[in-house]
Amino acid sequence: MPFQPRELFPDRSARDLFGAEIRRHREKADMSLRRLSEVLNYSKSHLARIEAAESLPYDDLPAKLDACFGTDGMFARVYALAKNEPFPGKYRRAVEVESQAIVIEEYACATIPGLLQTAELARESLRIGHRHAPDAEIEALVKARLDRQTRLDQPHPPECWFIVDEAALRRPPGGPEVMQRQMESLLERGTHPYVTLQVLPFSAGHHVEAGNSLVLYTVPDAPMLAYREGSRFGTIIEDKDVVAKLRKNYDLLRAMALSPRGSEAMIRAAMKEWASCGSPRT
Repeated sequence: MPFQPRELFPDRSARDLFGAEIRRHREKADMSLRRLSEVLNYSKSHLARIEAAESLPYDDLPAKLDACFGTDGMFARVYALAKNEPFPGKYRRAVEVESQAIVIEEYACATIPGLLQTAELARESLRIGHRHAPDAEIEALVKARLDRQTRLDQPHPPECWFIVDEAALRRPPGGPEVMQRQMESLLERGTHPYVTLQVLPFSAGHHVEAGNSLVLYTVPDAPMLAYREGSRFGTIIEDKDVVAKLRKNYDLLRAMALSPRGSEAMIRAAMKEWASCGSPRT
């Protein structure tokens, strides 16, 4: 099956515009990505992600593109806008809605929710999801994720309800020490009056959102919105009938999960297990 480049929407995002202009000028010059990477002395895999608006370039790339295509600073000007968009397009709308929500209800199927991740776990998780990304790109994504968390520490934070799958407590993206600190952070965050934290245990069995993550957003003076994410998609859902169905799905997950007290006990037990794994052997 031939490769199909990702559709871009240059009217929606400066990141998409930057990628679309690379693609347009490259195709106009009848250049492959490989050839362009050789001319620019730039990683082909990174260049492919930039063209697909999935990654931001290093600061030196716009000038190289302007020199290569004779575009008189156009790439530099678009990049000045694009670098202010730390999130790829498929996540940007969800992040915007999250920043306005007064109630956030989230189920995370295989990882700790981004709003609850430590910097170490965020770094390891992002590295797994962006295996070929340079360190500078990973650090930019970590910063963007941590910046989202600052709202939880403001004077009037949103009410948050998190359901974390037990798999997220058992699977170590960064090893025992990273997981131990993450469990400590969960326990601390769970003491905050505006946060309710539950664990969905393996013993709950199969359920309606298996394999997906689900977030419900209550935004002032607007209908409830949902965000559903899988390994290959992330979608904001506005259709009221679909959102109502997802509301029921979330309520069912909440009923299947351990109580907040039982969840705290499981997280504390996991923390002790990770501490034991990380202890030096004598």
